[in-house]
Amino acid sequence: MATFTKLPSGKWRAQVRKGGMYRGETFTLKREAQAWAQQIEVQAEHIVASGYQPVPEGYSVGDLIDGYARECNMGGRTKQTTHAMLKRELGGIPLKRINSIHLRDFIDKRLEAGAGGVTIAADLSFFGAILKWGKHSRKLDVPTDLARDARRDLTARKVNTRSNEREREPTPAELEKLFAYWRDNKRQKIPMAMLCAFALATAMRQEEICSILLDDIDTEKRTVVIRDRKDPRKKVGNNQTVPLLPDAWAIVEPILSERKAGRVFPYAASSVSTAFTRACAKLGIDDLHFHDLRHKATSDLFRLGLEIPQVALITGHKTWTQLKRYTHTKAEDVHAALKALSSKETQAA
Repeated sequence: MATFTKLPSGKWRAQVRKGGMYRGETFTLKREAQAWAQQIEVQAEHIVASGYQPVPEGYSVGDLIDGYARECNMGGRTKQTTHAMLKRELGGIPLKRINSIHLRDFIDKRLEAGAGGVTIAADLSFFGAILKWGKHSRKLDVPTDLARDARRDLTARKVNTRSNEREREPTPAELEKLFAYWRDNKRQKIPMAMLCAFALATAMRQEEICSILLDDIDTEKRTVVIRDRKDPRKKVGNNQTVPLLPDAWAIVEPILSERKAGRVFPYAASSVSTAFTRACAKLGIDDLHFHDLRHKATSDLFRLGLEIPQVALITGHKTWTQLKRYTHTKAEDVHAALKALSSKETQAA
């Protein structure tokens, strides 16, 4: 129930106590105090009935996105870009009026812009996370199922939301051409041949390669700590110690003798990616990415005869489902493994 008190200053103090909730505010006019109290009482009744407060008037989807950004970890560049796009496309809509039609129009616009089903599904997942944050963290009565239902609608619209697993690996001939190109290119400032050789020896991502520190290398155990390694659930603090195999150690050891601090490879990951793409275009190598080196390196670890737990330790994958996407075992690999096993048995006999 609301109570109104006229203060010595002539202003009005409104107080609302309802359902265990208390709010108080001071206004110049009594009618302003009464209007405010009525609104607070409606909110209190809503909270008592549903456990959540109604979305305030004038509070937009953009306000919710901004609140999420301030309180939650925004992750990497992809997540930040997606949130900026969501705010641009949906931010002006009053949050209390957001509905399935808005998301239908959003999907239509994204499709017209050329976005694929996988990308749109990821957009909706991000938006769903924001809605859930608003409901469970801010206790706002928002429809958290909207994004989930919109993702299901993509399937009904025959929009493919499953990514095609990439199986591209560089061939020996392509690698030979790339290494020769970088060796002969005197204007190449980034030691791309060294970086690519290290990627092939470690199965690391380019961001990981460009961020490892000399201080994180254990010369006795021949290991390195990869900090904040990519993980779908643990974004920060996912540090992993991985072994540096002989080919990788041969690259790192001379650097350790020259420098004692800083990054092992002090180059921007984006610049490495650009240099790799430029070289492929120059040599006419089609559809090859720096990340494809990780695919080849992972497959090569299995070809060496390492077991799944050993390979997973090096690559950082937590499950076989994640790891097998990088494992492109071919029929000839099976024959080679059997031949090697047979040779070992013969030698033992």
